Amino acid sequence: MKSAALGFRAHSGWTAVVALSVMQGAPSVLARQRLHLVETFAYEFRQPYHTAEKMPLEQAHAFISRIEAEARRLARRAITELKEGLRTQGYELNRCGLVLASGRTLPPLPQILASHALIHTADGELFRRAILYASSGLASTTAKERDLLTETSRALRLEPNDLTRRIAALGRPLGPPWSQDEKFASLVAWLALASRRAPVTHAAKLKG
Repeated sequence: MKSAALGFRAHSGWTAVVALSVMQGAPSVLARQRLHLVETFAYEFRQPYHTAEKMPLEQAHAFISRIEAEARRLARRAITELKEGLRTQGYELNRCGLVLASGRTLPPLPQILASHALIHTADGELFRRAILYASSGLASTTAKERDLLTETSRALRLEPNDLTRRIAALGRPLGPPWSQDEKFASLVAWLALASRRAPVTHAAKLKG
């Protein structure tokens, strides 16, 4: 079977995902989706740390843990369904890539909830962490968003401008949406297919 990779660019409560394969240096999009990572797509659940800010600490911890468990479950289900669908097309899903943010490592929960800036960061990190957990079993590559184009260009031995044009062209036959989310998801999936890094497990820390 031909190899395929998933690329994720996550936001609070949802993620763009692109399934990519590369044959003779040419990438092709096998699937693209925008996946909800919460059962109820409302602000309360999409921004769990914002919601928890108003709760007593023990209740806040329980609420955040529940939302993260839910996000893991939904991400795992989506990855399993994509893997099965790709297999019917003759592709083996064996890698994934995740775009990371560029923020600092998060402190313990009480300090997060005391800082509005950290609350924003933590909301995004929760969902990225859930995706990484759910992708356990796939060889995973991560890249900070600010470094993604440079790292992928280096790995593929392509000029950044050429790579940008090729990623933009990938979406033309598909039609919208082909926003920055899908483009970055495609880039990190292509990087994952080209990468020889050791797999990242769900226990790995997300830094960025």
